[in-house]
Amino acid sequence: MLDKIALILLIIGGINWGSVGIFQFDIVAWLCGGQGAIVSRIIYTLVGLSAIWCISLLFRDNEVVVHKTS
Repeated sequence: MLDKIALILLIIGGINWGSVGIFQFDIVAWLCGGQGAIVSRIIYTLVGLSAIWCISLLFRDNEVVVHKTS
């Protein structure tokens, strides 16, 4: 569940950075009252922490284990 939340936050961050790069428009800052607003800073921090968490996805073993029940 934590992996999915982290990926959702990274998607939000990616869309926001794409908007900044292409249109010079920060969606998070616009929605939350500026880059210095506490809500914006919380979102930026959560996106950053999500990125750090998702680094672990690169190193995990993704084998599916099937347990048979008798």
